[in-house]
Amino acid sequence: MTRPPFKADHVGSFLRPERLQKARAQYADGKLDAEILREIEDECITELVRRQESVGLQGITDGEFRRTFFHVDFLEQLDGVDVTYGEFKAHFRKDDGTEVGFAPPTMHVNETIGYARPIQGADFDFLKSVVTRTPKVTIPAPSMLHFRGGRDAVSRSAYPDLEPFYEDLAAAYRAEIADLAERGCRYLQMDDTNLAYLCDPEIRERTAKRGDDPDELTRLYCRMVNDAIRDRPDDMVVSVHLCRGNFKSAWVAKGGYEPVAEILFNEMAIDGFFLEYDDERSGDFAPLRHMPKGKTVVLGLMSSKSATVETGDAVKRRIDEAAQFVDLDQCALSHQCGFSSTAHGNDLTEDDQWRKLDRCVSVARDVWGY
Repeated sequence: MTRPPFKADHVGSFLRPERLQKARAQYADGKLDAEILREIEDECITELVRRQESVGLQGITDGEFRRTFFHVDFLEQLDGVDVTYGEFKAHFRKDDGTEVGFAPPTMHVNETIGYARPIQGADFDFLKSVVTRTPKVTIPAPSMLHFRGGRDAVSRSAYPDLEPFYEDLAAAYRAEIADLAERGCRYLQMDDTNLAYLCDPEIRERTAKRGDDPDELTRLYCRMVNDAIRDRPDDMVVSVHLCRGNFKSAWVAKGGYEPVAEILFNEMAIDGFFLEYDDERSGDFAPLRHMPKGKTVVLGLMSSKSATVETGDAVKRRIDEAAQFVDLDQCALSHQCGFSSTAHGNDLTEDDQWRKLDRCVSVARDVWGY
């Protein structure tokens, strides 16, 4: 199969090697020039690309090695967006019942949204120059600038009504996607936590209490993606990854996809959905009955949060279960999320990471002849 999503695929982020972590820390402390940091990033990304290709992946990312957060580093480059730190504490939970304290950055729209310059362009150019397979770009979904703060995160003086905000944001995304397309990008992934959060009964209740209808938000976020990609080239594949939180092997949300599935799968005009299905928090596969023909569901059956390598037989049994609700040929396999959605990374080693990816590829070969 030459068109993504591939039967063995990957969400995008990889554990940062120690050399890169040290360089970025030195840069943050003012002890390393930006040019030297870029050279080190280039070298680490080149090594990462070779490793991805050697393990058998076809869609190749830069591991998000130039970012601290999967979403902030992109969105803060839009005109009108300000980032603050320490405003609130998120409650990330681990499966053993413990919590991971974290005060994530929050974004506010204080002026009208604008697109001044390419954001991922130079990074894509480098990635394209060192791959022999398909370079894949990951960016946050536009909803990431809205859901956490809602109306209160968007200046009323800049946007008395929210519709122009949605339009300006989509226009900025169209400009970025057009630039990436011109550079040769044909595999784009948008990362979205909000649609997965809207599967959680408690989060849906809190969302309704603040005055937002969860179903209408689902429709809105589908429309925002559709508006963002409406001018993409016919041969550009776009996927969306739904995430329930991924920070130091901890999570935020729980709940199956039933509350959003029918709207999401049928109203979002994309090619593939990366869905988390690594544990019981994700619910069953029944919502996949809503998946239209012609779209791919990448089953995140393996966990990027744990060092344990899932057995091939166990993963294959789960694929068989999913295939009761959606055609097997529409399915693919990945881990539920990247290994390092933030630079902090999950609780496993680089060796663990590659063992798990090797198993992912071997299962895909057995099931689909990948």
